[in-house]
Amino acid sequence: MVTALSQHAIAPARLVRGPSAWSSSLDAVSSLCRSPLLLGRSRVTQPLRDQALTDLKRLGLDPCAGSLRFDCCDDDLQRLEAEARSSRCDAVIAMGGGKVLDAGKLLAHRLGLACITVPTSAATCAGWTALANLYSADGAFRSDVVLDRCPDLLIFDHELVLQAPPRTLASGIADAIAKWYEASVSSGASGDGLVQQAVQQARVLRDQLLLEGEVALAEPGGEAWVRVAEASALTAGLIGGLGGARCRTVAAHAVHNGLTQLPACRHLLHGEKVGFGVLAQLRLEELLGGHRLASQARRQLIPFFRVLGLPVRLEDLGLAEASLNDLNSVCAFATRPDSDLHHLPFPVGPNDLLAALVSTIAESNLCPERSP
Repeated sequence: MVTALSQHAIAPARLVRGPSAWSSSLDAVSSLCRSPLLLGRSRVTQPLRDQALTDLKRLGLDPCAGSLRFDCCDDDLQRLEAEARSSRCDAVIAMGGGKVLDAGKLLAHRLGLACITVPTSAATCAGWTALANLYSADGAFRSDVVLDRCPDLLIFDHELVLQAPPRTLASGIADAIAKWYEASVSSGASGDGLVQQAVQQARVLRDQLLLEGEVALAEPGGEAWVRVAEASALTAGLIGGLGGARCRTVAAHAVHNGLTQLPACRHLLHGEKVGFGVLAQLRLEELLGGHRLASQARRQLIPFFRVLGLPVRLEDLGLAEASLNDLNSVCAFATRPDSDLHHLPFPVGPNDLLAALVSTIAESNLCPERSP
Protein backbone atom coordinates (compact mmCIF):
# COMPACT_ATOMS: atom_id res chain seq x y z
CA MET A 1 0.00 0.00 0.00
CA VAL A 2 1.36 3.41 -0.99
CA THR A 3 0.75 6.16 1.56
CA ALA A 4 0.41 9.86 0.81
CA LEU A 5 3.62 11.88 0.83
CA SER A 6 4.05 13.63 4.17
CA GLN A 7 6.69 16.16 5.15
CA HIS A 8 7.44 17.00 8.78
CA ALA A 9 9.62 19.69 10.30
CA ILE A 10 10.11 17.59 13.40
CA ALA A 11 12.74 19.23 15.56
CA PRO A 12 15.51 21.81 15.81
CA ALA A 13 18.71 20.71 14.10
CA ARG A 14 20.44 20.89 17.49
CA LEU A 15 19.19 21.12 21.07
CA VAL A 16 21.32 22.12 24.06
CA ARG A 17 19.59 21.90 27.45
CA GLY A 18 20.59 22.16 31.06
CA PRO A 19 22.29 24.59 33.44
CA SER A 20 24.66 27.00 31.64
CA ALA A 21 23.36 25.83 28.26
CA TRP A 22 23.86 29.32 26.81
CA SER A 23 27.56 29.54 27.67
CA SER A 24 28.07 25.94 26.57
CA SER A 25 26.50 26.73 23.17
CA LEU A 26 28.56 29.75 22.19
CA ASP A 27 30.84 27.74 19.90
CA ALA A 28 27.75 26.33 18.18
CA VAL A 29 26.39 29.86 17.78
CA SER A 30 29.63 31.07 16.21
CA SER A 31 29.56 28.16 13.75
CA LEU A 32 26.20 29.42 12.45
CA CYS A 33 26.84 33.14 12.10
CA ARG A 34 29.17 36.13 12.31
CA SER A 35 26.71 39.04 12.56
CA PRO A 36 23.53 37.88 14.29
CA LEU A 37 20.51 40.00 15.15
CA LEU A 38 19.75 39.45 18.85
CA LEU A 39 16.00 39.92 19.20
CA GLY A 40 14.09 40.51 22.42
CA ARG A 41 11.36 42.60 23.94
CA SER A 42 10.80 42.60 27.70
CA ARG A 43 12.54 45.13 29.93
CA VAL A 44 12.76 42.39 32.55
CA THR A 45 14.95 40.26 30.28
CA GLN A 46 17.03 43.19 28.98
CA PRO A 47 19.93 42.38 31.37
CA LEU A 48 20.01 38.84 29.98
CA ARG A 49 20.27 40.18 26.44
CA ASP A 50 22.92 42.70 27.45
CA GLN A 51 25.01 39.85 28.84
CA ALA A 52 24.37 37.81 25.72
CA LEU A 53 25.61 40.66 23.53
CA THR A 54 28.77 40.86 25.64
CA ASP A 55 29.27 37.09 25.30
CA LEU A 56 28.84 37.23 21.53
CA LYS A 57 31.27 40.12 21.15
CA ARG A 58 33.81 38.26 23.28
CA LEU A 59 33.62 35.45 20.70
CA GLY A 60 34.64 37.93 18.01
CA LEU A 61 31.13 38.16 16.54
CA ASP A 62 29.52 41.43 15.47
CA PRO A 63 25.94 41.23 16.83
CA CYS A 64 23.31 43.94 16.66
CA ALA A 65 20.33 44.34 18.97
CA GLY A 66 16.71 44.37 17.83
CA SER A 67 13.59 44.86 19.89
CA LEU A 68 9.91 44.09 19.40
CA ARG A 69 7.61 46.98 20.15
CA PHE A 70 4.45 44.92 20.02
CA ASP A 71 3.55 41.23 19.82
CA CYS A 72 4.66 39.21 16.80
CA CYS A 73 3.06 41.43 14.15
CA ASP A 74 3.83 42.61 10.63
CA ASP A 75 4.44 46.20 11.75
CA ASP A 76 7.38 45.02 13.84
CA LEU A 77 8.58 42.40 11.41
CA GLN A 78 8.81 44.78 8.46
CA ARG A 79 10.86 47.24 10.51
CA LEU A 80 13.15 44.50 11.85
CA GLU A 81 13.58 43.00 8.41
CA ALA A 82 14.84 46.34 7.14
CA GLU A 83 17.18 46.68 10.13
CA ALA A 84 18.57 43.18 9.61
CA ARG A 85 19.20 43.82 5.92
CA SER A 86 20.91 47.17 6.52
CA SER A 87 23.14 45.60 9.18
CA ARG A 88 23.85 42.60 6.94
CA CYS A 89 22.83 40.17 9.67
CA ASP A 90 23.38 36.50 8.87
CA ALA A 91 21.27 34.95 11.64
CA VAL A 92 18.52 35.72 14.12
CA ILE A 93 18.91 34.88 17.80
CA ALA A 94 15.51 35.18 19.47
CA MET A 95 15.83 35.42 23.26
CA GLY A 96 12.57 35.79 25.16
CA GLY A 97 9.04 34.48 25.53
CA GLY A 98 6.81 32.84 22.96
CA LYS A 99 5.98 35.91 20.88
CA VAL A 100 9.66 36.90 20.65
CA LEU A 101 10.56 33.36 19.62
CA ASP A 102 7.80 33.33 16.99
CA ALA A 103 8.92 36.70 15.65
CA GLY A 104 12.52 35.53 15.46
CA LYS A 105 11.60 32.35 13.62
CA LEU A 106 9.37 34.24 11.17
CA LEU A 107 12.01 36.90 10.56
CA ALA A 108 14.67 34.28 9.89
CA HIS A 109 12.25 32.47 7.59
CA ARG A 110 11.52 35.59 5.55
CA LEU A 111 15.18 36.55 5.27
CA GLY A 112 16.50 33.03 4.68
CA LEU A 113 18.79 33.24 7.72
CA ALA A 114 19.91 30.79 10.39
CA CYS A 115 17.61 30.79 13.43
CA ILE A 116 18.60 30.30 17.06
CA THR A 117 15.97 30.29 19.80
CA VAL A 118 16.75 30.93 23.48
CA PRO A 119 13.58 30.68 25.60
CA THR A 120 13.61 32.70 28.81
CA SER A 121 10.60 30.83 30.19
CA ALA A 122 8.85 27.49 29.78
CA ALA A 123 5.53 29.18 28.96
CA THR A 124 5.23 27.68 25.45
CA CYS A 125 6.98 25.32 23.04
CA ALA A 126 7.57 28.16 20.56
CA GLY A 127 11.33 27.70 20.79
CA TRP A 128 10.96 24.28 19.16
CA THR A 129 8.33 24.50 16.45
CA ALA A 130 8.18 25.38 12.76
CA LEU A 131 5.13 27.53 13.40
CA ALA A 132 4.54 31.17 14.29
CA ASN A 133 1.45 33.11 15.37
CA LEU A 134 0.86 36.54 13.87
CA TYR A 135 -0.97 39.18 15.92
CA SER A 136 -2.15 42.72 15.32
CA ALA A 137 -0.13 45.55 16.85
CA ASP A 138 -2.57 45.65 19.76
CA GLY A 139 -2.33 41.91 20.47
CA ALA A 140 -5.29 40.36 18.65
CA PHE A 141 -4.58 36.99 16.99
CA ARG A 142 -4.60 37.12 13.19
CA SER A 143 -3.21 33.88 11.72
CA ASP A 144 -0.80 30.95 11.96
CA VAL A 145 2.23 30.77 9.70
CA VAL A 146 3.81 27.41 8.84
CA LEU A 147 7.59 27.67 8.44
CA ASP A 148 9.81 25.50 6.29
CA ARG A 149 11.94 24.24 9.19
CA CYS A 150 12.44 24.26 12.93
CA PRO A 151 15.22 26.41 14.41
CA ASP A 152 18.82 25.52 13.62
CA LEU A 153 19.69 25.65 17.32
CA LEU A 154 17.53 25.66 20.44
CA ILE A 155 19.24 26.62 23.69
CA PHE A 156 17.17 25.75 26.76
CA ASP A 157 19.18 27.15 29.65
CA HIS A 158 17.69 26.17 33.01
CA GLU A 159 19.31 29.13 34.74
CA LEU A 160 17.68 31.59 32.33
CA VAL A 161 14.29 29.90 32.58
CA LEU A 162 14.44 29.80 36.39
CA GLN A 163 14.45 33.61 36.43
CA ALA A 164 10.96 33.72 34.89
CA PRO A 165 7.91 34.19 37.16
CA PRO A 166 6.21 30.94 38.30
CA ARG A 167 3.12 32.03 36.38
CA THR A 168 4.96 31.35 33.13
CA LEU A 169 5.54 27.71 34.00
CA ALA A 170 1.88 27.28 34.99
CA SER A 171 0.95 28.72 31.61
CA GLY A 172 3.34 26.30 29.89
CA ILE A 173 1.76 23.38 31.72
CA ALA A 174 -1.70 24.37 30.49
CA ASP A 175 -0.49 24.82 26.91
CA ALA A 176 1.29 21.45 26.97
CA ILE A 177 -1.66 19.63 28.55
CA ALA A 178 -3.76 20.85 25.64
CA LYS A 179 -1.63 18.66 23.33
CA TRP A 180 -3.48 15.54 24.48
CA TYR A 181 -6.99 16.99 24.35
CA GLU A 182 -6.42 18.51 20.91
CA ALA A 183 -4.18 15.90 19.27
CA SER A 184 -6.45 13.03 20.30
CA VAL A 185 -9.24 14.80 18.40
CA SER A 186 -7.38 16.27 15.41
CA SER A 187 -5.71 12.92 14.67
CA GLY A 188 -9.12 11.35 14.06
CA ALA A 189 -8.92 7.69 13.17
CA SER A 190 -5.53 8.11 11.51
CA GLY A 191 -3.75 4.90 10.65
CA ASP A 192 -0.42 6.75 10.39
CA GLY A 193 2.01 5.22 12.86
CA LEU A 194 3.84 8.48 13.60
CA VAL A 195 0.55 10.24 14.30
CA GLN A 196 -0.60 7.44 16.59
CA GLN A 197 2.69 7.50 18.48
CA ALA A 198 2.60 11.29 18.82
CA VAL A 199 -0.91 11.13 20.26
CA GLN A 200 0.15 8.55 22.83
CA GLN A 201 3.17 10.67 23.71
CA ALA A 202 0.74 13.55 24.32
CA ARG A 203 -1.18 11.33 26.74
CA VAL A 204 2.01 10.48 28.65
CA LEU A 205 2.90 14.18 28.70
CA ARG A 206 -0.50 15.04 30.20
CA ASP A 207 -0.10 12.39 32.89
CA GLN A 208 3.34 13.63 33.86
CA LEU A 209 2.16 17.24 34.12
CA LEU A 210 -0.85 16.28 36.22
CA LEU A 211 1.41 14.26 38.50
CA GLU A 212 4.31 16.70 38.89
CA GLY A 213 3.00 20.15 37.92
CA GLU A 214 2.20 21.28 41.45
CA VAL A 215 5.49 20.00 42.85
CA ALA A 216 7.43 21.69 40.05
CA LEU A 217 5.94 25.07 40.91
CA ALA A 218 6.59 24.54 44.62
CA GLU A 219 10.25 23.57 44.13
CA PRO A 220 11.83 25.74 41.40
CA GLY A 221 15.02 24.16 40.10
CA GLY A 222 14.23 20.76 41.61
CA GLU A 223 14.07 17.51 39.68
CA ALA A 224 10.31 17.78 39.09
CA TRP A 225 10.77 21.37 37.92
CA VAL A 226 13.33 20.28 35.32
CA ARG A 227 11.08 17.52 34.00
CA VAL A 228 8.00 19.74 33.85
CA ALA A 229 9.78 22.74 32.35
CA GLU A 230 11.37 20.59 29.63
CA ALA A 231 8.09 18.78 29.03
CA SER A 232 6.29 22.08 28.51
CA ALA A 233 8.92 23.77 26.35
CA LEU A 234 10.46 20.82 24.51
CA THR A 235 8.35 17.64 24.53
CA ALA A 236 5.20 19.52 23.59
CA GLY A 237 6.97 20.82 20.50
CA LEU A 238 8.28 17.38 19.60
CA ILE A 239 4.74 15.99 19.63
CA GLY A 240 3.57 18.60 17.15
CA GLY A 241 6.60 17.99 14.94
CA LEU A 242 6.29 14.22 14.99
CA GLY A 243 2.54 14.17 14.41
CA GLY A 244 2.48 17.05 11.95
CA ALA A 245 -0.75 18.83 11.08
CA ARG A 246 -2.82 15.91 12.44
CA CYS A 247 -1.54 16.56 15.98
CA ARG A 248 -2.12 20.23 16.41
CA THR A 249 -4.68 22.71 17.53
CA VAL A 250 -8.45 22.31 17.80
CA ALA A 251 -10.96 24.16 19.99
CA ALA A 252 -8.66 25.02 22.90
CA HIS A 253 -6.45 27.22 20.74
CA ALA A 254 -9.44 28.54 18.80
CA VAL A 255 -10.90 29.81 22.08
CA HIS A 256 -7.52 31.39 22.85
CA ASN A 257 -7.62 33.13 19.49
CA GLY A 258 -11.11 34.41 20.21
CA LEU A 259 -10.20 35.69 23.65
CA THR A 260 -7.32 37.74 22.23
CA GLN A 261 -9.87 39.85 20.37
CA LEU A 262 -10.95 41.38 23.71
CA PRO A 263 -8.56 43.98 25.20
CA ALA A 264 -9.57 42.83 28.70
CA CYS A 265 -7.96 39.42 28.07
CA ARG A 266 -4.67 40.56 26.63
CA HIS A 267 -2.91 40.64 30.00
CA LEU A 268 -3.23 36.84 30.08
CA LEU A 269 -0.45 34.56 28.92
CA HIS A 270 -0.95 32.29 25.92
CA GLY A 271 -1.26 29.10 27.95
CA GLU A 272 -3.65 30.69 30.43
CA LYS A 273 -6.13 31.32 27.63
CA VAL A 274 -5.45 27.91 26.06
CA GLY A 275 -6.09 26.17 29.39
CA PHE A 276 -9.50 27.78 29.63
CA GLY A 277 -10.02 26.74 26.01
CA VAL A 278 -9.39 23.11 26.97
CA LEU A 279 -12.25 23.30 29.47
CA ALA A 280 -14.50 24.81 26.80
CA GLN A 281 -13.52 22.12 24.28
CA LEU A 282 -14.33 19.36 26.74
CA ARG A 283 -17.72 20.94 27.37
CA LEU A 284 -18.38 21.02 23.62
CA GLU A 285 -17.45 17.35 23.37
CA GLU A 286 -19.92 16.57 26.12
CA LEU A 287 -22.78 18.76 24.87
CA LEU A 288 -22.50 18.12 21.14
CA GLY A 289 -20.48 14.93 20.88
CA GLY A 290 -22.07 12.98 23.70
CA HIS A 291 -18.66 12.14 25.19
CA ARG A 292 -19.34 11.38 28.83
CA LEU A 293 -15.65 11.05 29.66
CA ALA A 294 -15.22 14.72 28.75
CA SER A 295 -17.16 15.70 31.86
CA GLN A 296 -14.88 13.57 34.03
CA ALA A 297 -11.80 15.13 32.44
CA ARG A 298 -13.13 18.62 33.04
CA ARG A 299 -13.84 17.91 36.71
CA GLN A 300 -10.24 16.67 37.03
CA LEU A 301 -8.72 19.71 35.36
CA ILE A 302 -10.64 22.52 37.05
CA PRO A 303 -9.21 22.00 40.57
CA PHE A 304 -5.76 21.31 39.10
CA PHE A 305 -5.86 24.57 37.16
CA ARG A 306 -6.99 26.40 40.28
CA VAL A 307 -4.02 25.10 42.26
CA LEU A 308 -1.71 26.38 39.50
CA GLY A 309 -3.43 29.77 39.46
CA LEU A 310 -4.85 29.27 35.96
CA PRO A 311 -8.12 30.95 34.93
CA VAL A 312 -11.34 28.94 35.20
CA ARG A 313 -13.90 31.75 35.64
CA LEU A 314 -14.86 34.98 33.88
CA GLU A 315 -13.22 37.11 36.55
CA ASP A 316 -10.02 35.08 36.18
CA LEU A 317 -10.04 36.01 32.50
CA GLY A 318 -10.54 39.70 33.24
CA LEU A 319 -14.12 39.46 32.00
CA ALA A 320 -16.10 39.98 35.21
CA GLU A 321 -17.83 42.93 33.52
CA ALA A 322 -18.04 41.30 30.08
CA SER A 323 -21.21 41.88 28.09
CA LEU A 324 -23.03 39.32 25.98
CA ASN A 325 -21.65 41.16 22.94
CA ASP A 326 -18.11 40.57 24.23
CA LEU A 327 -18.68 36.83 24.57
CA ASN A 328 -20.42 36.71 21.19
CA SER A 329 -17.39 38.35 19.57
CA VAL A 330 -15.11 35.70 21.11
CA CYS A 331 -17.35 32.93 19.79
CA ALA A 332 -17.73 34.47 16.34
CA PHE A 333 -13.94 34.69 15.89
CA ALA A 334 -13.30 31.22 17.32
CA THR A 335 -15.82 29.64 14.93
CA ARG A 336 -14.75 31.39 11.71
CA PRO A 337 -14.86 29.05 8.69
CA ASP A 338 -11.06 28.60 8.71
CA SER A 339 -10.85 28.02 12.47
CA ASP A 340 -9.09 24.94 13.83
CA LEU A 341 -12.14 24.46 16.04
CA HIS A 342 -13.76 22.74 13.07
CA HIS A 343 -11.37 19.81 13.49
CA LEU A 344 -13.90 18.64 16.06
CA PRO A 345 -15.87 15.67 14.67
CA PHE A 346 -19.18 17.56 14.86
CA PRO A 347 -20.36 20.97 13.65
CA VAL A 348 -20.03 23.89 16.06
CA GLY A 349 -21.60 27.32 15.60
CA PRO A 350 -21.12 30.52 17.61
CA ASN A 351 -24.18 29.83 19.76
CA ASP A 352 -22.94 26.32 20.54
CA LEU A 353 -19.61 27.70 21.72
CA LEU A 354 -21.34 30.41 23.75
CA ALA A 355 -23.40 27.76 25.55
CA ALA A 356 -20.21 25.78 26.25
CA LEU A 357 -18.40 28.83 27.62
CA VAL A 358 -21.28 29.85 29.86
CA SER A 359 -21.80 26.34 31.24
CA THR A 360 -18.04 25.83 31.73
CA ILE A 361 -17.87 29.02 33.77
CA ALA A 362 -20.96 28.04 35.78
CA GLU A 363 -19.50 24.63 36.60
CA SER A 364 -16.15 26.17 37.52
CA ASN A 365 -17.91 28.36 40.08
CA LEU A 366 -19.49 25.29 41.66
CA CYS A 367 -16.49 22.95 41.49
CA PRO A 368 -14.93 22.48 44.96
CA GLU A 369 -11.29 23.29 45.65
CA ARG A 370 -8.89 20.36 45.45
CA SER A 371 -7.84 18.97 48.80
CA PRO A 372 -4.15 19.45 49.67
